[in-house]
Amino acid sequence: MQGESIVEHQLFGDRNQAQSPLLSVKDLSKSFGTRRALEQVSFDVCTGEVLAIVGESGSGKSTLLNCINANLEFDHGQVLFSSKALGWVDMAKLSELDQRLIKRTEWGFVHQNPRDGLIMNVSAGANIGERLMSNGARNYSHIRAQALESLLEVEIDAERLDDMPQRFSGGMQQRLQIARNLVTHPRLILMDEPTSGLDVSVQAKLLDLLKQLTRKRGLAVVIVTHDLAVARLLADQMIVMQDGKVVECGLTDQILDDPQHPYSQLLVSSILQG
Repeated sequence: MQGESIVEHQLFGDRNQAQSPLLSVKDLSKSFGTRRALEQVSFDVCTGEVLAIVGESGSGKSTLLNCINANLEFDHGQVLFSSKALGWVDMAKLSELDQRLIKRTEWGFVHQNPRDGLIMNVSAGANIGERLMSNGARNYSHIRAQALESLLEVEIDAERLDDMPQRFSGGMQQRLQIARNLVTHPRLILMDEPTSGLDVSVQAKLLDLLKQLTRKRGLAVVIVTHDLAVARLLADQMIVMQDGKVVECGLTDQILDDPQHPYSQLLVSSILQG
């Protein structure tokens, strides 16, 4: 195990012998001025696996997700992806055109605020159709049929196909954003606090939907959340972040039932006491 941290081996040492990763993040570091936002963060995600990144506000989890998605430039490290179209690639070394190709076809990104992931001045169907058209679709009836199918998959009624997003509740806007992402059949979905700001009953329904969709599609998912209940329900694996560092990682149930790091213990304890 020379050259490999204990925390990496704890999560990835045995699993990776059986399955090659779809996404591999290696030694990712990012600073804002003198503040170190990420420090040598590494993890793998395999096809069909859901990884939760948890921690308090300011722990670096959203910065990490945005670095992976190339919304932010990082200072050091690699984001490697096994692309069907391009093979095993280092995302930072790809041309902007090839980056866009992967992000429009093989990746999806679900924003915390669904308005950041939707076009608010066009209909629900047009939101989904736009992603299809960005991938070369031109047949109107086929685009409309696919948009309808995608809406139904996230349990939005067919008659809402031509409604504007403003007419949807927050939970339904989030479902629409998910439908827009899924229509191109991505292999990897990045999610930034997708249930934040929703009331408890709406959150529960959305979580149930997400769990069904990830299992049905065999998606690889990286989900950022401060809510350990969300992590327990959705994630197979979990990493706990504090001050830009991974302090613990492993099977979600193992960490939540028997946390080893003092910070993880504090997080779990605060949930139990709450």
